[in-house]
Amino acid sequence: MDLLNEYLVQSLAIMGIALLVIEILVLGFSTFVLFFVGVAMIITSLLVYVDIVPETWTASVLTIAILSVILSAALWRPFKKMQGKVDHTPVKSDFVRHVFILEADIGPTSPGSYQYSGITWKIVSESELSAGTKVEVTEAQVGVMYVMAASQ
Repeated sequence: MDLLNEYLVQSLAIMGIALLVIEILVLGFSTFVLFFVGVAMIITSLLVYVDIVPETWTASVLTIAILSVILSAALWRPFKKMQGKVDHTPVKSDFVRHVFILEADIGPTSPGSYQYSGITWKIVSESELSAGTKVEVTEAQVGVMYVMAASQ
């Protein structure tokens, strides 16, 4: 404990950085609480370093608590809004634009199957396609490839 008291500024900075790393890398910036406390610890470390806050644990903990409340009040809404943004654009799969030749007839009511990359895919088409037709994947979802006749 003497080591923490002797190096209060460094201890606060290291603990603050550790909390930021845990919040961002481990928790994926999902709770914000550790982020606010971590930033407050780093700011308190700087305030102790420049002698604005006394170099005692009591003063440091009080400063961390006050700064955490101020940071959370000021930043909660912007962070929550940032977290709420969800991108609904479809993901472009590596399978899209893959071209192959059908082994069996398929259609809207009769999907087929295709062995690719170690997986047996369900093949779906909006139009009737006969065996031997060259097709191109237009969309890929879990276990399903949507195809259409490939342009020559």
